[in-house]
Amino acid sequence: MKKILVLIMVAVLLAACNKESDKAAHQKRDPLLVLPSAELLAQLKFTKATSQPVAEILRVAGRIDFDEYRLARIGATITGRVTAIDARLGQDVKKGDVLARLNSSELSEQQLAYLKARAQLELNRRNAERAKVLFEADVIGAAELQRRESEYKISQAETRAAADQLALLGVSAGSIERLSKQGEINSVTPVLATLSGVVVERKLAQGQVVQPADALFVVADLSRLWAVAQVPEQQVGQVKVGQTVTIEVPALGNEKLVGKLIFVGQTIDPETRTVLVRTELDNHDGRLKPAMLASMLIETKPVERLVVPANAVVRQNDEDFVFVAEGDGAFRLLKVKLGPEQGGIRVVLGGLKGGEELVVDGAFHLNNERNRKEMEGA
Repeated sequence: MKKILVLIMVAVLLAACNKESDKAAHQKRDPLLVLPSAELLAQLKFTKATSQPVAEILRVAGRIDFDEYRLARIGATITGRVTAIDARLGQDVKKGDVLARLNSSELSEQQLAYLKARAQLELNRRNAERAKVLFEADVIGAAELQRRESEYKISQAETRAAADQLALLGVSAGSIERLSKQGEINSVTPVLATLSGVVVERKLAQGQVVQPADALFVVADLSRLWAVAQVPEQQVGQVKVGQTVTIEVPALGNEKLVGKLIFVGQTIDPETRTVLVRTELDNHDGRLKPAMLASMLIETKPVERLVVPANAVVRQNDEDFVFVAEGDGAFRLLKVKLGPEQGGIRVVLGGLKGGEELVVDGAFHLNNERNRKEMEGA
């Protein structure tokens, strides 16, 4: 009986040895397969490749731009010659500050026309009052009274029109009132800032003749700016107003600025086949500058995707791999195609079907063991 037990034990040991020898031989034949030691195997942790909702990140090139609602293009209100330039590029100005001064013969002519209208108004007012007295004394008839009253009303309308014309030329109500009282013509008119901000453009020179259509200054409030980007037509369905956006600005060391989409264009640019999107950024510290390059990362609506933990990925020869358990303590190095890391996970683009048991903790050491045995075999 003892002999039989001994023979059985010997047979079991031989089978085990043969099995281990087969595994070792198989590993030598297959360099992607690794049989870790019992000590290393005890350190490994596993998980399954599963699906979960993932919000993909759409990255598009963009730039920092002015907030068009905080930008003023300022020109002259009248044709004139530049006699003084008060504002410099980069200067902070307040609404109502004088940016430049013009000398305008047109302004002089319009002031003179206003004074003439005022003088005629006063004359016709007196004539109308005198006619009323004469009519009551039965010296003149009703027709003459009506004529003089009509002339007075016409003069009132002409004076108002002359005053309105001065206002269109940029003359303030206070200046028109002083002109009425003092009768002094001033041919110099100021170009005033219509917005508080920074002078970012200046397009005039001393002695230059300018027209009302000319933009002489651009003043911008830089406390808030836009980040704008062009989203390709194929991806426009993934973006909408209110989505979270991350802005990376290379000039700031790719510091991440977070905002939300405030605008998605309703039309497609026929040349670039893109749609304009933008977000608003706080810039009270002045670090952002218009025209800076930026990347806009738009978080899309979450969808179910097959994912693997980022620490399960082994990087080798610029390619991504994972270790898949094959049973009996064997693990295979499997090449996979993955998306970029997002919150500790990576989306599987190819190489896995789902449900595979993967090595999570210890994948790096397992690969070192595989490389070592491969070198020994070589």
